[in-house]
Amino acid sequence: MSKLLAVQTTVCDEYQRLLEESQSALALWDEHRAEVCQSRLIGKEAGDELLRLQANFARAYTVLQNHVHNCLRCHLLSRVEGRDPKNSLDALSSNELCT
Repeated sequence: MSKLLAVQTTVCDEYQRLLEESQSALALWDEHRAEVCQSRLIGKEAGDELLRLQANFARAYTVLQNHVHNCLRCHLLSRVEGRDPKNSLDALSSNELCT
């Protein structure tokens, strides 16, 4: 069995759902941040919206990390692949700052 197939059959459905939620929250935050940077929007409303989207991503990512740590299947997969289960999630984005 190939490594990719083994990973696909081992990852639980809950992990997939949480990963998609986390990636979606990050994409929305990145998109809005890029819009604010390109248009040079400033002000309380723009800042509040960015903070809200950042908090949504942080919350989704934390739930995903907790799942990996607490789910026996995901924890086992991390150990089989030789990763530290506490730090098993790769960075989802490089999160560039606007200049």
